[in-house]
Amino acid sequence: MFVIKNARLHTMEGLNGETGYVAVKDGKILETGTDFAADRFEGFDIIDAKERIVTPGLVDAHCHLGLIEEGIRFEGDDVNEMTDPVYPELRGLDAVNPRDKSFRRTLEAGVTSVVAGPGSANIIGGTFCAMKTHGDIVGRMVFKDEVSMKMALGENPKRVYGEKKKSPSTRMASAAIMREWLIRAKEYKEALDAHASGEEDAKKPAFDMKLHSLKRVFEGMPVKIHAHRADDIMTAIRIVEEFGLKASIDHATEAYLIADTVKESGLPVILGPTMGFPGKYETAQLSFESGRILAEKDVPFAIMTDHPVVATAFIMVQAALYVKAGLPRERALQAVTKSAAEVNGIDDRVGSLRAGKDADIVIWDNDPFDIMSSPAQVFIEGRSVHKKGD
Repeated sequence: MFVIKNARLHTMEGLNGETGYVAVKDGKILETGTDFAADRFEGFDIIDAKERIVTPGLVDAHCHLGLIEEGIRFEGDDVNEMTDPVYPELRGLDAVNPRDKSFRRTLEAGVTSVVAGPGSANIIGGTFCAMKTHGDIVGRMVFKDEVSMKMALGENPKRVYGEKKKSPSTRMASAAIMREWLIRAKEYKEALDAHASGEEDAKKPAFDMKLHSLKRVFEGMPVKIHAHRADDIMTAIRIVEEFGLKASIDHATEAYLIADTVKESGLPVILGPTMGFPGKYETAQLSFESGRILAEKDVPFAIMTDHPVVATAFIMVQAALYVKAGLPRERALQAVTKSAAEVNGIDDRVGSLRAGKDADIVIWDNDPFDIMSSPAQVFIEGRSVHKKGD
């Protein structure tokens, strides 16, 4: 049990720079407030933040941390199973190496949770997991085994399979394959449901691992759809509407060019990676102004690194560059905390400093948007896992 006092709190739950305190008990946030009274916390350890900024632990909304390991090639590259364009049965957590050195760098940057999973080589690639960034056993780090089903449109799947002289080699085929498998999964689910409910003449379908996994998108499992270009974003929106899916548009490089339409769709966006060189045609319109434009249109969005494209450790550098381009500071901080958790359905555990949530907390040595700042101390589930100078 401990209390962080004299903190300039950015709780993402109403306090925005006010001096206050955060009380922690049994690994959870007990309460936050602005009127600290020591006699109310007898038996608690007291940590004096000395007017430094305190935020929730940062959340990377989309990355491949642990699936592509640092400093090695094929031995640690387990992010894409490029032998078939449809692999809904894959689970990202089965490829995570928690001993990858990037985890430590990520933690030291104040990122306490990441949503990680398969890449975008396949039309349907498998599921993402949510995990904490401290630990050496992935089963103990993961707090949600399967967050969402990854799907992809655009250049990547058509390049991977086009080079093999296989389908898809066009955007038409990519959309068609996605629809085909969604139809098959829906029919499989309907047949299972009919059999389970005892409908007359309803036969239980033969078990199909792909369809058994994919059918969950019709049971509430969200879909992450990789789409950079505006035309691919529109295809994603059409398919989501056709099948009634719960989804986010991930990367969304050109979403700002069609911001009104994205707003009308009601779909949240996960932006990035935006820092770096546009390495392919569909990212040619990269712009940090995208955050400001989407915020002005009230489109819900988070910011991602797509690690290792941008190292997760640089997530606040990327957020600062969005601020430089006009995104309000608190909205940028929200995009790597609360909004990142909300879009992935893990906001019951992480993303803000609110009673009952995991005590994932960062005490910053300076303004987190200053490139020279870094976490003075990081807590995950109430445990101090990094202290500057240790």
